[in-house]
Amino acid sequence: MTLLFEEIVVDCHDFHAVGRWWQAALGWTLLYETDDELELQNPDGSHPTLLFLNTPDQKVAKNRLHFDFVPDDQAAEVERLLALGAQRVDLGQGDTPWVVLADPEGNEFCVLSARD
Repeated sequence: MTLLFEEIVVDCHDFHAVGRWWQAALGWTLLYETDDELELQNPDGSHPTLLFLNTPDQKVAKNRLHFDFVPDDQAAEVERLLALGAQRVDLGQGDTPWVVLADPEGNEFCVLSARD
């Protein structure tokens, strides 16, 4: 196989703000920031990176692709992300062991239960 998973592109209205929010949420390294884009990378140097770009498009429905994260302590991590500006989201998930949140522009992601 010759394909390498290089980056995930996140379309935003304000890529600076959303990219910096994800940098704080994940603790990732800022690779670069220009007038057109911002790219983050896991501090261990692994890929994929996250590339944030502006788009005029409006978010009108649930994301078709989203991130899932596994923390050591789900409740503590949810509270930390809410304090950073995440919002709880009800997508009709009901009573589940994960918590659905959204970043400041409404992009959903899940905080799963800690692994045993």
